[in-house]
Amino acid sequence: MIMTAVAFLLGFILCSLFGVPYIDLLKKKMVGQYIKDVAPESHAKKEGTPTTGGVFIVSAVIISAAITLLLAQKMTPIALIALLTLVFCTFAGFQDDYIKIKGKGNDGLTPRGKLFRQIAIALLPTITLIMTNPASCTFSVGTYVINLGWLYPLLAVFIITGSSNAYNLTDGLDGLAAGCGIPAFLAAAVISLSMGHIELAIISASVAGALIGFLEYNKPKAKVFMGDTGSLAIGGLLGTIAVLGKFEFLLIFFGAIFVMETLSVIIQVTSFKTTGKRVFKMAPIHHHFELLGWSEKKVVIVFSVVSLIFSVIAVILYEIFTKGII
Repeated sequence: MIMTAVAFLLGFILCSLFGVPYIDLLKKKMVGQYIKDVAPESHAKKEGTPTTGGVFIVSAVIISAAITLLLAQKMTPIALIALLTLVFCTFAGFQDDYIKIKGKGNDGLTPRGKLFRQIAIALLPTITLIMTNPASCTFSVGTYVINLGWLYPLLAVFIITGSSNAYNLTDGLDGLAAGCGIPAFLAAAVISLSMGHIELAIISASVAGALIGFLEYNKPKAKVFMGDTGSLAIGGLLGTIAVLGKFEFLLIFFGAIFVMETLSVIIQVTSFKTTGKRVFKMAPIHHHFELLGWSEKKVVIVFSVVSLIFSVIAVILYEIFTKGII
């Protein structure tokens, strides 16, 4: 418990400290975000805001987690795999951002190229988990355990890749991804700690602390965006922690906002292709509420509160599951 708190504080302090020099560097190099033409008109003013802020978020997470893991003597293979997955996802996201910046537009990696990288990265924790514990090819819902056998690797890769993309879709408003990510990672930390996965709890706490530090620079009006460098990496790590910790089902709850954002896109695309009609004014769904007249700040606050509520529900469900009530 104490080391988890240490990781949280270190993540917060380091991210807060790294932010100023990194943002200054981005401004000097004129590394800014380009806004899509299809985005709401109010987003035009965001043009040129420094991006790739994920670099200093991930740096803070890795350093704070590594220090705390070493102090707690919990630098296990599982911890190393989780951190390596974070690093590889960061490189994939940075490559996407770099192509956008270099091309002065929003065309980064092709969807196929991005998905290929995500799947390849997701195989790392998946294969590691299965090799270290062959009995882990199960999916649990409360006291009900389903042995998926060879189907489990497909599910694990889907969860990690889907989580990465879902978090990426959520990163569309100032402070939204960070605000919704903080309670999600805190829930992951509490559940991991309760399950005895101290290393995963420490890493989760490091991310939660780093996101709070980042929020100071990313709240409306944002001084920096995390970019795909941050969103793909943080989302991928969230899914990885759920898989390695074997609480995949609970990800639906503490990742509820990210699931909702993804479903809104799927529903919108499916509806338009099959009926020619749109269900939402714009997808992902946070843009729908913007076009309904909600201010950016209101959307971020409401979504963050919803994320907090569902994160608490996830922890409560875990407690119920462990008591065998369900």
